[in-house]
Amino acid sequence: MKGRGENSVKKGMDSIEKYLIRSVEKGRMTQKQKDNILNNIKGTVSMEETCKNADFVVEAVIEDMRVKKQIFREVDALCREDVILASTTSSLSITELASATRRPDKVIGMHFFNPAPVMKLVEIVRGLKTSEETVNIAVDLSKKLGKTPVVINDSPGFVSTRMHSAFVIEAMRILEAGIADARSIDDIARYGFNHPMGPLELADLMGLDVVLSFYEYLEKELGERYKPPQILKKLVNAGYTGRKAGRGFHEYG
Repeated sequence: MKGRGENSVKKGMDSIEKYLIRSVEKGRMTQKQKDNILNNIKGTVSMEETCKNADFVVEAVIEDMRVKKQIFREVDALCREDVILASTTSSLSITELASATRRPDKVIGMHFFNPAPVMKLVEIVRGLKTSEETVNIAVDLSKKLGKTPVVINDSPGFVSTRMHSAFVIEAMRILEAGIADARSIDDIARYGFNHPMGPLELADLMGLDVVLSFYEYLEKELGERYKPPQILKKLVNAGYTGRKAGRGFHEYG
């Protein structure tokens, strides 16, 4: 696991360990399984060290095409020719990402759903030049991770983000219109639709700045129906970017 700096690596490792500790406490795994998982994860800030012995690379940086393409260029130059490069992007073009490399046939999307340790679905996104072998390897890896892979073709927002964005945007518009408060909207999704969390809670978890960024991208690519509501822009402009900031559509202690 490569982080942006030592603090980023430590935060990531601490987060993984806390999740594993909770899993042991809840009986989802044994102490030995937890220790084995941690022993197989190494944190680093060195791109060279990350790529040196890598067999499969998964990128998970912010939803910014410029940043992701730069990462893919670096990784492409450092990894062996047979290594597959995957992106966890929830909306950006896999075909465009692949264009930053010399191995477009080995670039693929693996959109893990949030929260990734709990959610089963992995949206496997085939770019224009992604080979069938690459798709099959990504599918097999997802299954080994205990996930359910679904293969789709590259398109702005893929399938899940387009469907879910329409749902979340409508929830924001309902809040903006004063029809219901944030807690009521989320409770209706939880108890009426049996969702694990409400749309506004999920947006807070993802980070409202991240959510705003890909809604702006979807509006540009797909039109007015994905236009970000003003309430989302106001919260981001105020620095209320969700759980990580302690406040978004909800407040967090």
